[in-house]
Amino acid sequence: MSVPENLERVREKMVQAGAKTGRSANDVELVAITKTHPSEKVREAVDAGQMLFGESRVQEARAKIPELPSNLRWHFVGHLQKNKIRHALPLFELFHGVDSLALAQELNRIAAEEGRHPCVLLEINVAEEGSKFGFTAEAVRAEMEALLALPRVSIEGLMCIPPIAQEPEASRKCFAELRELRDSLEKEFDLRLPRLSMGMTQDFWIAVEEGATLVRVGTAIFGDRPKRPKD
Repeated sequence: MSVPENLERVREKMVQAGAKTGRSANDVELVAITKTHPSEKVREAVDAGQMLFGESRVQEARAKIPELPSNLRWHFVGHLQKNKIRHALPLFELFHGVDSLALAQELNRIAAEEGRHPCVLLEINVAEEGSKFGFTAEAVRAEMEALLALPRVSIEGLMCIPPIAQEPEASRKCFAELRELRDSLEKEFDLRLPRLSMGMTQDFWIAVEEGATLVRVGTAIFGDRPKRPKD
């Protein structure tokens, strides 16, 4: 299947999943994940009408983004290292994976120096896996006041990566818990967190059914990632 055909299949599946719960196609944005895929592949998606893309490595994004049309929108979907913040700020309109108060504070500090106002999602480790980054539900509640006090950082919602599972349906519980956490934080802190980033190639339609506003899909659009050459 070609990139345009793959995109069409993903979009159709999103529409079908949304229809099940009374949501329209406009309620969910598709972030096409271009990690390790060359600019030529990205252009195929652009030609098919895709404008929003995601990268997870700052160095790769710095090389790739200038090669592509300047009107594309880019989200950062990986683990943001503090030493990469200054390079990342001009490239991305939204950071999906702010996973600690310390990272948010450093983002705020550098954004002030650079004259920027980054929009972020807080990464929640819903299943509390030791191998994953992110706030636990308890930690995000405890640190929300400190996060909201950062003048340069705009918190727009939450994101999660569920545990790897054989069946897409296994992710549903995590997606529902993220939505429920968002709802309770909105009430508790009297704020709006409109964006939920959840769902990838293996389970994005389940995420749409559970209220995702952003799904992060790479392999289903671009195919398997090219293997990186060994050092």
